[in-house]
Order: sequence, then structure tokens, then C-alpha cells
Amino acid sequence: MSKFQKSIAIVIVILIIDQILKIWVKTHMFIGESSFYHWEFGIKQAQFYFIENKGMAFGWVLPFMSAETGKVLLSLFRLVAIGFITWYIFKMSKNNAPFGYILSLAFILAGAAGNMIDSAFYGLIFSESGRTSVEVAELFPSGGGYGKFLQGEVVDMLYFPMIEGHYPEWSPIKAGQQFIFFRPIFNIADSFVTVGVAIILIFGKRFFKELETEEKKLETKIEE
Repeated sequence: MSKFQKSIAIVIVILIIDQILKIWVKTHMFIGESSFYHWEFGIKQAQFYFIENKGMAFGWVLPFMSAETGKVLLSLFRLVAIGFITWYIFKMSKNNAPFGYILSLAFILAGAAGNMIDSAFYGLIFSESGRTSVEVAELFPSGGGYGKFLQGEVVDMLYFPMIEGHYPEWSPIKAGQQFIFFRPIFNIADSFVTVGVAIILIFGKRFFKELETEEKKLETKIEE
């Protein structure tokens, strides 16, 4: 199996895990629910906390645009990014790039594709999630989905509020207000984007040195 084939297999596995969890949360939890599992970590808890967002990773949104326009532009950006990253992984595989570099790109591709599936199709195949236990979404509802193509909302559920406290009263900003770290709620797809980018930032210099060595070896073989 080539490096490209391995990377695509990894992407598929991540997508399956990401979508299974999202579909489970969407069909078993209502928005704002956080009562399923709690894991104790030190002084605070990690938990499932179901929210939906129209924006980017961790719920970031596009400013100065209507929700619908921003959603379409974001979805188109994801499609372009998915196509480019897939092509780039194929190219780097042909150039015998380090597998660690290709793996990090595969993580980013899987994350982009995972959230793209939500944006493209969830509005078509799910009823709308509500904020009470009787308003849990249904998969393939008889009355149709809650939105149009490319207008679905991304399902987030991973919440790690590891540290909670209050800003000191003398703080120039938010004096005395509650402080929570880590506040964003995200999903598996977001996680793999973050991990992929982190790997490149930490090991990028080594990856490119190894790639440069491979290119020199190839040039030597051609000259011989």
C-alpha cells in the first residue's frame, strides 16, 4: 500500500469515527445537554456538551456577513481546501515525503471533510434539534430536514473545562468575572485539524529536511 493509499485509509477511519459520534449525539441529545458522560480530570470535568454552530472550528464564525452567505462561503472554502489537500498529499507521496508529514496532512484533510459533511448534508437528513428532551433530532424525518444543501450546522460535543476560577478583582479586564479554561466546545474533526497543524509546526523543519534529502537522492539517481 502506497503512502497516499495509507493516508486516505486513515482519513476514512477518522471520518467514520467522527460521523458515528456526531450522528449519535444528534439523535440522542438535545442542544445544551451535558448529562451523558463526565470524566474526572484533576479539579474539573471533561464532558459531552451538545451544541451546533454555523462557523469554523470551535464555533468561530465569519464576521460582517449574513449567516447564510457566510455558511455558503465557508462550505465552498472547505471544498476547495479538501481538493487541494488531497492533491497535495498525492504529490507529496509521489515525492516520497516523510510519512509523518503526510499523516499530518491526512489529519487536516479528515477534519475538513468531517465538518464539510455536516455543513453539506445534515440540514437535509436531520430534523432540527431543540433544547428539551422531547426535541431530539430525527434522522431522515418524514417531513424533510431542517435546512438546504450547504446550510447544515456542525455538531460539536467535546468539552474540557479543565480549570475554573475567577479573574482577580484588580484585573483591568473582566475583574471578578468567571474564568474557564478550556472553554471552546469542539468535535473529533476539529481535534484532528489541530493535531495535524501542531505536528507540522513542531516537526516541520525535520520533515522538510528529510524531503530535501530524498529529492537530492532522486536527482543523483537521474544523473547516474
